[in-house]
Amino acid sequence: MAFFKKLKERLFKSSSKIDEGLDAIVEDGGEEEEVELEQDLIPQKEADDFIASDQSNIEVAQKEPAVEKNVSSKVENLEPEKQKETFVQKFLGRKKEKVTKRKFDDEMLEQLEELLIASDMGVETAMRVAANMAQGNLGRRFSTAEIKKLLADEIEQIMMNVAQPLPIYPKQPQVVLVVGVNGSGKTTTIGKLASQFKEAGKNVVIAAGDTFRAAAVEQLQIWGDRANVPVLVAPEGSDPASLAFDALERAQQDKADLLMIDTAGRLQNRTDLMEELAKIVRVLKKKDPDSPQNTILVLDATTGQNAISQVETFREIAEVSGLIMTKLDGTAKGGVLVALADKFGLPIHAIGVGEQIDDLAPFDPAEFAQALTGSDS
Repeated sequence: MAFFKKLKERLFKSSSKIDEGLDAIVEDGGEEEEVELEQDLIPQKEADDFIASDQSNIEVAQKEPAVEKNVSSKVENLEPEKQKETFVQKFLGRKKEKVTKRKFDDEMLEQLEELLIASDMGVETAMRVAANMAQGNLGRRFSTAEIKKLLADEIEQIMMNVAQPLPIYPKQPQVVLVVGVNGSGKTTTIGKLASQFKEAGKNVVIAAGDTFRAAAVEQLQIWGDRANVPVLVAPEGSDPASLAFDALERAQQDKADLLMIDTAGRLQNRTDLMEELAKIVRVLKKKDPDSPQNTILVLDATTGQNAISQVETFREIAEVSGLIMTKLDGTAKGGVLVALADKFGLPIHAIGVGEQIDDLAPFDPAEFAQALTGSDS
C-alpha cells in the first residue's frame, strides 16, 4: 500500500489531466441530481437494539400525553415500517447530496476518445477503451466518479494481461541484459534491481557494459558498494561485447544466481549502435546458447508515444522479453503504458516513480489504473 500511495501522489500530472478532463466532460451537458449517500454501516445487532429502544420510546410517548410535544410526535402517525426506516436513516447518518451526472451518448463517447488520446494512450487503444466503456452504458447517466471507475476497470483489464514480476529461473547464472535509449534510467534501474535481489538472498553480479560513459560506471559502483554486489568494469572505450563475455565467465565461476548487464544508451534510429547491441547478444549466446534469459527494455515515461517505436526497434535487435517504465512521477504521459500493453502484450515487470530504491516496485495493474484515473476504488 505504501508504494500505491506514493504512485497515486506522484502520478499527479497524468491523473490530474484525466481528472480535469472527465470533470469537464461530465459538466458539459450534465445536470445536477439529488442522490442518497450511505455512510459506514453499523452492526445489525446495534441497529436492531437502537430501533427497539426508540420504538419503546414512541410507545411510551403515545401513552403519556405530556410527552406529545417530544420528537416522537413527529413519527407516531407513521406506519411501523416507515418509523423503522426513519430511525435507521437517522442512525446511519444517510444524507442526500447533489451530484452532476451526464447521459452517456455519442458526443460523450467522442470526448472520452479525445481525452484518452491527449493522455498519450494512442488512437487505437483510446478508441477501444472508450468503446468498451460505452458498451451497455449508452443512455445511462454517470457522475465523474462513476466514469473514473469505468475507465479504471477498462485499464486494469488491459494491464492484467502483462503484469508479471521479473521471472527467476533455476538456470545459473540467469543473464539479464538491460537496454534502452540514452537517459531512460537503465543504470539506476539495474542498481535498484540488484540491491532488491541481493536483499532477497540472491547472489548477484553486475557488468558495467556502458564502457563509453564513466558516470554510468561510477553510478553502478555506488549501487554495488551499497548492496555489497560486485561490479565488473573494463577500461573506458573497451568493446562492450568482450566485457559481457568476460562477465558471464566470471558469473559462472562464482556460481552467481543473476548476472545483470548494463548497456550504453542508444537511439533506436542509430543503426551502428543497434548493431553493437546485436553483437553483445551474439557473443553471450556463444558462451551460453540460452543467454540472455531476459532482455529488459527500460523506457522513460516522459517520451510518450515515442516509446512505441523504441519497443518496435529494440525487439528486432535484442528480442526484448519485458519492460520497465521509469519516471512516471514526472510526466502527464502515463497513458502510454496502457498503449504499450495493448499493442505489444510484453510483460511489464516494474515501474519507477523516483530515485530511491523503494521507488521501483513490481507492476500492479489495479493500483496503476486507480492512480492514473484518480479513482478511489
